[in-house]
Amino acid sequence: MSESTASTTGSPPSRRLRTARACTFVAFALNGFVMGMWIVHIPAIEHRVGITHAVLGWLLLFLGGGAFAGMQICGALADRFGSRAIVLAGGTLCSATVLLPGLAGSPWALAAALLALGFGNGCLDVSMNTQAVQVERGYGRPVMSAFHAVFSVGGVIAALIGARTISWDWQPSLTLAVVAVAGVLITLALVPGMLPPERPAPAPTGPNATRSGTPEPPAPAARRRTPSQVWALGVLAFMLMLCEGVANDWSVLHLKDVLDASAATAALAYGGFSTAMTVGRFVTDRVVARFGRVFVVRYGAGLAALGLALASLSPWVPLALLGWTLFGIGLSGCIPQFFTAAGNVDPASSGANVSRVAGMGYVGMLAGPAVIGPLTHLVPLNLAFFLPVAFCVAAVFSAGILRPARTAATAPEPEPAEA
Repeated sequence: MSESTASTTGSPPSRRLRTARACTFVAFALNGFVMGMWIVHIPAIEHRVGITHAVLGWLLLFLGGGAFAGMQICGALADRFGSRAIVLAGGTLCSATVLLPGLAGSPWALAAALLALGFGNGCLDVSMNTQAVQVERGYGRPVMSAFHAVFSVGGVIAALIGARTISWDWQPSLTLAVVAVAGVLITLALVPGMLPPERPAPAPTGPNATRSGTPEPPAPAARRRTPSQVWALGVLAFMLMLCEGVANDWSVLHLKDVLDASAATAALAYGGFSTAMTVGRFVTDRVVARFGRVFVVRYGAGLAALGLALASLSPWVPLALLGWTLFGIGLSGCIPQFFTAAGNVDPASSGANVSRVAGMGYVGMLAGPAVIGPLTHLVPLNLAFFLPVAFCVAAVFSAGILRPARTAATAPEPEPAEA
């Protein structure tokens, strides 16, 4: 019995498995921290390069494009070489390239820097999620959502440290250089504690055996056809991560422009949403263990739809803040369930399948601002939010896709508790 699956028999997780879980937590926190440090220095880098907000918006497409490419390339590599090896490459690359935007002196140099940073981020994102699926499979119970909560915590730490270094008048290049060195060292320290590649299951005998009696080897992961369930999970990830992107980019503007709130009060909309997302992810694993993944996505998406509709229609700021907070609570546990489900459709292709879902979800998050913006030329901003409300409702009725196929090797899916 491999160490990565030892706990599925009901025995306590091994020390090796507990170490792998701790190291995966560090990888998620590191990813959130590194990307958070880039975000807090965007205004200074924008001023240094001498570009407008509009030009910066176009340049950020290089960050997104690099991330998408990194996810698709490194997902297949994680299946071939193991997610641990790709976390090493992705963590090192993501950490090292965060320095490049701080050194950029022209728009084209910044574009190249963001492309490299995005590729490293995508590589680390898909590989650490693939490792998390393997760790969760070993535990035999839900642990994925907590990893995503720690990612958010890494971003909070970046905001606090970044604010302090900015107050000390540190140049972005100096701060990001320190982050790069620290990130590379942390990556080198954490990777040895992660789980090695899983040994493939023995090939079936009987119809699949050759005339000599030797079982036919399974098809290489790279040649496997992506199951339709993975594409369906990717569509759901696209829709709900678009909703998350809408909150990131439009929640503050909603309170300021529609409800005429002050800048300080309007900032509470995003604060309530992000805090709810983080706290919700810390408790989601317990809910999944009791009621199942379908329950979490169905009722979470329903709560998100209710919260955003409340925020959109409310004429009062306090009620709108409550709506944005409910929106965050509802969405908080949904996305991790898609990654878990995709990673367990076919364990031999976990990396590729996670990369499909993560990539489509990432495109959705980037599409949020692009979709809502043009809609505001046709309807008021608050009414444009009913597109993401519709996506949440669609997720409510499509949540059954998360039920594992009979052939999938998954952690046990808890039966819904009786009312």
